[in-house]
Amino acid sequence: MSTARIAYFSMEVALESAIPTYAGGLGVLAGDTLRAAADLGLPLVAVTLVHRLGYLKQQLDANGMQHGSPDPWTPEASLQDLPARITVTVEGQAVAVRTWQYRVHGGSGGEVPVYLLDTCLDENTPWQRSITDRLYGGDERYRLAQETVLGCGGVAMLRALGHEDIRVYHLNEGHSALLALALLEHEDGAGPEAIERVRDRCVFTTHTPVPAGHDQFPITLAREVLGQARADRLATIGCCLDGVLNLTHMALFFSRYVNGVAMRHGQISRGMYPGYPITSITNGVHAATWVAPAFRELYDRHIPDWRQQNDNLRYAVSIPGPELLAAHARCKAELIAEIEKRTGRRLSMEKIPLGFARRATPYKRAGLLLADPERLRRLGKSVQIVYAGKAHPRDSAGLAVIRGLFEAAERLRGDVEIVYLEGHDMDLARLLCAGVDLWVNTPKKPEEASGTSGMKAALNGVPSLSVLDGWWIEGHVEGVTGWSIGDSWEPGSDLGEAAQLYDKLEAIAAMFCGAPESFVPVMRYSIALNGSFFNTQRMLEQYAQSAYRIGRRFA
Repeated sequence: MSTARIAYFSMEVALESAIPTYAGGLGVLAGDTLRAAADLGLPLVAVTLVHRLGYLKQQLDANGMQHGSPDPWTPEASLQDLPARITVTVEGQAVAVRTWQYRVHGGSGGEVPVYLLDTCLDENTPWQRSITDRLYGGDERYRLAQETVLGCGGVAMLRALGHEDIRVYHLNEGHSALLALALLEHEDGAGPEAIERVRDRCVFTTHTPVPAGHDQFPITLAREVLGQARADRLATIGCCLDGVLNLTHMALFFSRYVNGVAMRHGQISRGMYPGYPITSITNGVHAATWVAPAFRELYDRHIPDWRQQNDNLRYAVSIPGPELLAAHARCKAELIAEIEKRTGRRLSMEKIPLGFARRATPYKRAGLLLADPERLRRLGKSVQIVYAGKAHPRDSAGLAVIRGLFEAAERLRGDVEIVYLEGHDMDLARLLCAGVDLWVNTPKKPEEASGTSGMKAALNGVPSLSVLDGWWIEGHVEGVTGWSIGDSWEPGSDLGEAAQLYDKLEAIAAMFCGAPESFVPVMRYSIALNGSFFNTQRMLEQYAQSAYRIGRRFA
């Protein structure tokens, strides 16, 4: 009999760079959460899809045109095929599902099993076999079929594997909301009491303050994919609004505990969904995963138990400045060597590399750094810019963002060194977050739910220069942990925020070039204040006590 008490459902999970079952921040956060759960010995299992064709293999031509292709991998070569088989009804037909197991091992001997559901079985039709192939691929019908397999199939698979005592189902974003329907169907009765019993077992984390980021499907499509009876049942209990099945509303309806992923995001979510008691648990990152080797050695010398007690990173205030600078110089040299290997271009160790690596989509405003070419040309003596990030193949505006950056870089060639690295994955992210001198973040407020890349940078002594949105509202102490662009949480104009960005960059560049050792206090406090708090160890202990309702010892 399984001892697991918590089931964590996520459409994407970043397990390893070589297993392309993630697209970006949501999946990386999920992977970090599972690594922390294994470290802490939390009684948790995870459910996702196998995504045999991955998300997107990115190639960029000289003009910044993204050429995307599938990123296939072979679960047979690296995962354990479990014997359990279940079926899920999709479009009135039984779809056979198997599962692969990946084990996340913790630093103290704990482990978390991850079940990757797979419909690629001979007894299925070709279309059914493809359901679990592409992460965020296909049309609405394909997406709803995937989410049926994840939610309904995931609950059935857990039972088939002997996980009979799951007390909490954690929905990481609305993709897995249909698991609540599966739980409801296993209840005795269909009235308010049955709904309350399901609600008592579900918790929901919402990750986006952008309405377009929430999955919703016409009720006519829901009837075709889920079946008339299931769709009508959801409509009857209030999960369909204006003829639309909205999975975020469904997750809200069926969850006793709901949280946003930063203080500000919780506020925004309460405005978006009035009537729901939405709280906040600010995201974190898995320290042992994202601390670069040079800093691991440094922390092992000065803070030996930092892996077991991430909050002890506050003792970084005592690390000697020369050792901090030496560790960072190693990280910077490794990044510069990797950039030269990939692009043939050699960045300078004497200039500040500015890091900007995230999904290419307009609200991230990657072009804000290049908004004033003349001021940037003057800064070119001190700074260089490293970009990375993929655009979704159907996001024409995101694809245009990358092309625009290439065009701007060409106009600035010879004055400012700008590189765009293709194929942003976990391995590249590790190099970037540790190797740049300054992490830049310029989302349009208030559209950044949290953000975690700056947290990874902070663990490596890299401060942020960011607008006050997401986690940075909580992590920002001006001139201590980094710098803000503007001084308000409220939205500002692109023109005004670009001017503020350049003002800060000019001051930072003068400080860096005039006295590099003046960066040492900011590096120390980035680690001591932000690295010690914005980690998944702290985050998961909050979930355990507030959402999962189990104590610190997880007994």
